[in-house]
Amino acid sequence: MKHIKKTKKTSWVPFIRSLHWMSSAICLVAVFLFAVTGITLNHADSIKADPKVLTIEKTLPESLLSQISGDDEKQQPLSVSVINWFDKQADLNIPKKTAEWNSDEIYLALPKPGGDAWLSIDRETGEWIYEETSRGWIAYLNDLHKGRNTSEAWRWFMDFVSICCLIFCLSGFWLLWRYSGNRRATYPVLLIGVIAPWIILIISMH
Repeated sequence: MKHIKKTKKTSWVPFIRSLHWMSSAICLVAVFLFAVTGITLNHADSIKADPKVLTIEKTLPESLLSQISGDDEKQQPLSVSVINWFDKQADLNIPKKTAEWNSDEIYLALPKPGGDAWLSIDRETGEWIYEETSRGWIAYLNDLHKGRNTSEAWRWFMDFVSICCLIFCLSGFWLLWRYSGNRRATYPVLLIGVIAPWIILIISMH
C-alpha cells in the first residue's frame, strides 16, 4: 500500500518536468530577446541612435489623377491601381490601409517598428512625397518588445510566449515546492525574489 501511495504521489513529477522544460524551450529565444531589450529600454537615453531618412519626390501619371482628384474629405484606402503603381514604378510597398483625404491632400501614416514613414499626395497635381525614417536595429527590437506598430501576428505571438512563460513559472514553482525538503535554501532564496522588488519600489517612493 505504501508503494502504491508513493507511486500516485510522484506520478505528476514527470509530467510537470516535461511541461517545465518544454515551455522553457519554446519561449527561450523570445525571453532572451525581451531580457536584452529590457536592458536597452532601461538605458535608452544612454544609447545613441543615428536615424536614417529616405525621401522620394515624384508625380503620379495623368491616368491615375482621376482616382485621387476632388475636394471631398473622407477616410479610405488608396485604390488598388494607385497602390500597384507605387509597387511597380516606385518600388514602394504601400499597404491597403485607411488614408486621410483632405480637400487638397491625401495623407497616409505608415508607422513601423524602429522607425516611421508617411506618404503625402497632392490631389490636384499628383505630386507626392514619401519619407521613411529608420532608427536602427536597437530601436526595432525595442519596439518589438513593446509591441509598438507591430503586426497582429506578432501580438498573438507575444500572447503565446506570455502563456508559455506563465506555464514555465508555475511548473517551476511546483518543482521547487516538490523538492524543497532536500534543499533548505529554496524558500529563503524564493523569499528574496519576492521581497526585493517591493523593497526597491517602497524605497523609490520616498
